[in-house]
Amino acid sequence: MSQAANELSKAPTPDTAEDNAYFPSPYSLSQYTSSKTDFDGVQHKGAYTQGRWKVLMIAAEERYVLLENGKMFSTGNHPVEMLLPLHHMMEAGFDVDVATLEGYPAKLELWAMPHEDEAVMGTYEALKPKLKQPKKLSDVVAKELGEDSDYIAVFIPGGHAAVVGLPASEAVGQTLEWALSNDKFIITLCHGPAALLAASLGRDESPFKDYSVCVFPDALDEGPNLEIGYLPGRLPWLVADLLSKQGLNVINDDMTGRTHRDRKLLTGDSPLASHRLGLLAAEALVEAAGTAG
Repeated sequence: MSQAANELSKAPTPDTAEDNAYFPSPYSLSQYTSSKTDFDGVQHKGAYTQGRWKVLMIAAEERYVLLENGKMFSTGNHPVEMLLPLHHMMEAGFDVDVATLEGYPAKLELWAMPHEDEAVMGTYEALKPKLKQPKKLSDVVAKELGEDSDYIAVFIPGGHAAVVGLPASEAVGQTLEWALSNDKFIITLCHGPAALLAASLGRDESPFKDYSVCVFPDALDEGPNLEIGYLPGRLPWLVADLLSKQGLNVINDDMTGRTHRDRKLLTGDSPLASHRLGLLAAEALVEAAGTAG
C-alpha cells in the first residue's frame, strides 16, 4: 500500500445534496476505483448483423440507500458494471434499450467512472440519451414483452442502488418471468442479483431455486466496506443472504472477478468481473442469435 493512499481519510464523504447522506471515503475510493479497467478488447465485433435482437437493461433510478443507522449511502448503478458488459454486447451488434421502474433517469456512481477508459467512456456517451430518458419498465412489460419480443436478454447492472426498489418490483418480477418462460438470457453482477428476489413475488418459491450465482460477498458489506468507509453504515439486508434463503446457490464468498453461467443466467461477483461477464454475454448472445435467426 502506498504511503499516499494510507494517508487518505477513511471517513465517508458528505453528499451535500441530501441530509445525512454520504459518498465513499477517499481511502476506499483509492482501493476500489481506478482510471482504467482491465478491458483488453472484444472477441465478437460485428458478429451479429441481422438487426432484430436487442438487450433490455433494467437500471436503478434511486440515488440513496437508507442504512440501519439512519444515514444514507449515495450510490447508483456502478458505471463499470453497467457500461463494460454493454460495450461487449453493443460491439457484437446488439442494440440496447434502457428502462427504469418509473421512467426516471438512471443514476450512476460517477465517483467510480474510469475516465481514461475509452471503452467505458465511449459506451457512456453512446447511451447517455437513453440513460437520461429511459423507458418505464411497466410500459415495456405491457407493450414489448411477449413470445415475439425483440429482446434477447435482460441485463441488470450492479451498484448498491440495485437493492432499492428492484427486489420488490412487480414489473421486474414480470420481466424475469418473461425471460425464463421465453428462454431469454438474464445477465447481472455484483449487487444486481438482488433484483432476482422480485421473481418470487406472489410465489411459494423462487423460480431461480437451485440456480448457482456469483454475487457481491456479504462479508465485504458487513466488514471491510464499513471499516474503510465505503459504506457509512450497515445495509438493512444482504443480497447473498436473501438469495440463499430463497434456495439459490451462491458459489463465491470473495471478490476475484469470477463469472458463472447456469442455464441462461449469467452472473459476476463484482466490478472486477465486468470485462469477463461482457465476454461471456457477447459470446452467448451471438450464438443464440445465430440459432434463432
